[in-house]
Amino acid sequence: MTQAAETSVDSAPKRSSRRTNWARGFYRFRQNPLSVAGLIGVVCLLFIAAFGPQLAPYPEHLAGEINVADRFQPPSAEFWFGTNEVGQDVFSLVLAGAQVSLLSGIAVIILATLIGTVIGVIAGYFGSWLDEILMRFTDLILTLPGLILAMAIAAGLGPSIPNMILALALAWWPGFARMARGEVLSTNAELYVTAARAQGAGNMRILTRHILPNITSPVIVKMSLDVGFAIIAVASLGFIGIGVRPPTPEWGVMLSVSRTNLPHYWWTAIFPGFAIFLSVLSFNFLGDGLRDVFDPRARR
Repeated sequence: MTQAAETSVDSAPKRSSRRTNWARGFYRFRQNPLSVAGLIGVVCLLFIAAFGPQLAPYPEHLAGEINVADRFQPPSAEFWFGTNEVGQDVFSLVLAGAQVSLLSGIAVIILATLIGTVIGVIAGYFGSWLDEILMRFTDLILTLPGLILAMAIAAGLGPSIPNMILALALAWWPGFARMARGEVLSTNAELYVTAARAQGAGNMRILTRHILPNITSPVIVKMSLDVGFAIIAVASLGFIGIGVRPPTPEWGVMLSVSRTNLPHYWWTAIFPGFAIFLSVLSFNFLGDGLRDVFDPRARR
């Protein structure tokens, strides 16, 4: 039998096993109606984030146009979510705000994951004094309240969307670092890693072929669960005026501006707040479903 034929025969069971695992994971996922609802909600929210400005019935309001004659109109067939203090359509602002709030929250988690995973993998794999230095620095960051640290960094960098994302990511990465380090320490003690090292495999090969593929699942689960909290953090910075500033439509900014209108003009605050609630709930449901797929032992 040729080498190519042997490779084909060896890879066939692996592909079959992989397909079986994916099929079982998909079955576990769709057995949980809340996970399916979370997935549908996330897909709809991402669609709104991508095309919200184009779907807005009053796109001129997104550019800052005001109409004082229509100020504080209650929800109606013309203005589904009512109007705010300057006559802008709240529904249009909520649709456009999804682009900033959702995409900023996702960007925060992606950046924090990259930073934290790199630090955690280096610390867990190489160990020794490097592990001690990186983990003590991580512990130092963890002693500081995350939102307070992000506020300080954002205030120093200045109010803008990129600065807000960077500030939150720099306060968010320690959780990913500690999780990645623990997963690497556990995987590094497995027999197949020891066998690969005994056969002369280099550090890069062991990391890319054995370590990283086995820590991907818990990282993905944590990312999906943390996106909702990142959206809240983005809205929090916008609410206190450190993140996004008016007139940029963002859910936290809309809540900050509309808080003086309560309780008489409740619709100016209730709809942005409900958008935040729905986003966090959808991502949490999706994260729970992914945890069931990747780690059936964690299923409750």
